[in-house]
Amino acid sequence: MSVTLLAGSATTSMALSTADPAPGAAQTSIAPAAPAGAAPVENLIVGYKSSAAEAGSNAAAADDATAKGKKASKKAKFERRLGTGAALVSLGGATAPADAAAVMDQFRADPDVAYVEPDSRAYALAVAPNDTEYAKQWDLFEPVAGMNVQAAWDKSTGSGVTVAVIDTGYVAHSDVAANIVAGYDFISTSSAARDGNGRDNNPADQGDWSAADECGAGSKASDSSWHGTHVAGTIAAAANNAKGVAGIAYNAKIQPVRVLGKCGGATSDIVDAITWASGGTVAGVPANATPAKVINMSLGGSGACTSSYQNAINAAVGRGTTVVVAAGNSNADAAGFTPASCNNVINVAASNRTGDRSFYSNFGAIIDVAAPGGETRRATDTPGTVTTPENGILSSLNSGTTTPGAEIYKPYQGTSMAAPHVAGLAALLAAAKPSLTPAQIEAAIKANARPLAGTCTGGCGSGLADAAATVTAVTSTPATPAFENTADVAIGDNTTVESPITVTGVTGNAPAALKVGVNIVHTYIGDLKVDLVAPDGTVYTLHNRAGGSTDNINQTYTVNASSEVANGTWKLRVNDNAGGDTGKIDAWSLGF
Repeated sequence: MSVTLLAGSATTSMALSTADPAPGAAQTSIAPAAPAGAAPVENLIVGYKSSAAEAGSNAAAADDATAKGKKASKKAKFERRLGTGAALVSLGGATAPADAAAVMDQFRADPDVAYVEPDSRAYALAVAPNDTEYAKQWDLFEPVAGMNVQAAWDKSTGSGVTVAVIDTGYVAHSDVAANIVAGYDFISTSSAARDGNGRDNNPADQGDWSAADECGAGSKASDSSWHGTHVAGTIAAAANNAKGVAGIAYNAKIQPVRVLGKCGGATSDIVDAITWASGGTVAGVPANATPAKVINMSLGGSGACTSSYQNAINAAVGRGTTVVVAAGNSNADAAGFTPASCNNVINVAASNRTGDRSFYSNFGAIIDVAAPGGETRRATDTPGTVTTPENGILSSLNSGTTTPGAEIYKPYQGTSMAAPHVAGLAALLAAAKPSLTPAQIEAAIKANARPLAGTCTGGCGSGLADAAATVTAVTSTPATPAFENTADVAIGDNTTVESPITVTGVTGNAPAALKVGVNIVHTYIGDLKVDLVAPDGTVYTLHNRAGGSTDNINQTYTVNASSEVANGTWKLRVNDNAGGDTGKIDAWSLGF
């Protein structure tokens, strides 16, 4: 089925998978692919037959290596004898595989040579899980465009971390069931929820199918997507259970939070879901017994980030929850979509199996990172068809076209599939180092991403997320200190107010790239002057009465504060220099 962004509405959100396969679409079995390019070769190992002079004489082996190198027009030099009796032959440094092959061909042509092989390198490896479909999960392990997940499992598997999947809910699947914790159904309209009531404590996915014209004039009929279950499997399907797929953080817990039903979901429901999932209070809803450290939102609609979304996200991050969102599937600038355009989120674009930006993925300056989203068809194939299922993202699903049927596994494509890769990585990081803040988790993921193997027209942030590199970085280096004040401070007309943050435990001076996150709710930011005041009283101006009648400041500023001692009380000072508009400092932060 095809699930796309809902055009022209900022109040309704849809799941962000695109051109997903129909429930009956075929799958193609694949094996892990070899690297696109082999590594350079420095040495060869040559085994001579016992009858050969070179088998016992180093001088003879040295002469033979030199002669064979000359025949191949390359350098070759005997280095030493191995414990097995084989000769180690140097090629004089890193040598292209084709050039090394030419020398090896000379040895292979010699009847006195028993074998010749490259002196290849070995690396520490986490054991591949025994899940029966793991070989099809190219997105986790392939060297060209996979996210290098398997090598991270030696250090973290997500234990102790709950990830809230704010989506269509969850349909029972034995490969995910062991990692499900209590969630909630936030769909307030019973007709959209299809469960006969409004909000309740049962997040079971009742199906998001719709008939033609049911979701607006001209809307097409669509089957149930079971989208939330697919997302959940990518994040935390059980591993080493000899069944199905392995989740990225396979020991993390999934909290299904249902917001998407028939014809999408309302902003009001999604905002309450964000609040509740992160441990906040929602009127009429019981407290969340297991607040999530990570939220995944593979959903969105058109339009710039609204105050409703931004306030909920800011509050969630303030509670210590990392928020991951899908960039959108319109092959357009993600700045025009919500919640992708909100601040304080990790905005994820989709890449394909060759390492290019997926043809449908949104892009732009606000993208933070890319992750595998797959392509179940090529851009030139008929929309809605499934022509390359092996290049999609395989995960847990259900066979039902409307109501639930049997559990299955299917490949989907979309930024909906890319976002849970990063949410899973965030869970690995939170488990590996629980003291990490959302800002530190985002910074680590971006700093340790690797360049895409292909291209990303329009911008894909820091590149392709790399699980092993990121987990290694946070477990081997001290965390970057971050401090935050989330207490509201009212900003009256023609007044000056301050919000303090006391910094302790940081050695030496502040950095040359001190990150100052500012969230001010105000209906006319042209009235405002915003300054950072260092402990010694030095003033750094962040915003000076620009923006006219624009609402709100949600921005991270970079300040060269290297001349300031880090420890002490820093202040955010806001001066309102006009009448008629008021607001508040909602939150602000310092990242050292």
